[in-house]
Amino acid sequence: MKTLYLECNMGAAGDMLTAALLELHPDPQGFVQRMNRLGLPGVVFSAQPAVKCGITGTQVSVTVAGEEEESHDVPLHAHSHEHAHEHTHETAQDEAHPGHEHGHEHTHDHAHEHDHAHGHDHTHGHGHGHHHHAGMGDIRHILSHLDIPQPVRQDAEAVYQLIAQAESHAHGRPVEEIHFHEVGTLDAVTDVVAVCWLLHDLAPEQVVASPVHVGCGQVRCAHGILPVPAPATAYILQGVPTYGGTVQGELCTPTGAALLKHFVQRFGPAPVMRVEKTGYGMGKKDFESANCVRAMWGQSGSEAGRETVLELCCNLDDMTGEALGFAQERLLEAGALDVFTQPIGMKKGRPGVLLTVLCREEDREGLVSQLFLHTTTLGVRERLCARYTLARSQERAETPWGPVGVKVSTGWGVTRKKPEYEDLARIARERGLPLEQVRSQLS
Repeated sequence: MKTLYLECNMGAAGDMLTAALLELHPDPQGFVQRMNRLGLPGVVFSAQPAVKCGITGTQVSVTVAGEEEESHDVPLHAHSHEHAHEHTHETAQDEAHPGHEHGHEHTHDHAHEHDHAHGHDHTHGHGHGHHHHAGMGDIRHILSHLDIPQPVRQDAEAVYQLIAQAESHAHGRPVEEIHFHEVGTLDAVTDVVAVCWLLHDLAPEQVVASPVHVGCGQVRCAHGILPVPAPATAYILQGVPTYGGTVQGELCTPTGAALLKHFVQRFGPAPVMRVEKTGYGMGKKDFESANCVRAMWGQSGSEAGRETVLELCCNLDDMTGEALGFAQERLLEAGALDVFTQPIGMKKGRPGVLLTVLCREEDREGLVSQLFLHTTTLGVRERLCARYTLARSQERAETPWGPVGVKVSTGWGVTRKKPEYEDLARIARERGLPLEQVRSQLS
């Protein structure tokens, strides 16, 4: 199975994810040219080598009208000497949205301190040209006019929807009223589109990521000094394994968080995989640790060896069959790989049931909670297991009655094909045919 593993030991931001994936791309220069042909006004997309802690990787820059964005980390207990003050600009954008005031913080060196959310330490000066406080309607409009594949457009819009929901929660406003003070500018759109397009080109069958290092301390943005992770980032990362560590600074941005949330199927340790290529996406800040996202590309699952899963088990002797069935359904909905029962004999000769849940390690806590919620058990046992699997894919097969989905399993010298039961049953019902007659058309 083609697997992408993202190591987020120094967080994640749009530019860092872009750079890491660009190193995996078969034609990085061609991709850079593609991005610059999109026609985003004033946008120049570039990539150049960079070194962090002796490691060589790629650093991506996005300039708008010759300027780059910058984030400002604020050390805890530090006193600023920038004498920042707030005032409102009545710009053309304000005229276009009457009733909306957009306060900007300025320092005496005229450095804008917003739009930190999508990347690490982009730098820019005083210009206003691309500080277009866009809403979701504006983002959809921009994306609809880009010459990109439709799946890329859909992924980019979904990423922005995650950010909009997070900003809505943080500010207590409906999603459609949200203006992206932190991420709505053209450079952020470029980062999001680039990551979505790179992943479309690479087409991994699964995306796995490490727990996310979010950093600690404070960051200065349009709304003032905020704790790290910023409220929008913290909201997006709900349900994702994260940690703070001792590095002071914003390591994971809302855009980085949203990209991970949208594309990553599971978070945890690197799977057993045969690595074919490694990419390093460098941030612009320097820390004691190498400031980068590492992307590893290769084969996992049956092509590489084995994977590790957990067995969660409990003994039950006081539940009805219907209640057990309901519990199994909820466990599968909560992410269990499989759920099954076995009859057992319990103390005092009572018949009982052994309920077993197969799951990945990162899903353990949620499924244990579901077991206690939906069964009568007083305790759950856990066992670590090795699992060998066949790689799985989907095909379509034609029958005299229309197309049927086919599950294909390969690996270990074996290839198996099995038609989707739901498709066979639908055709049998519609045509008034025996199920086996429909199945025989595929043999």
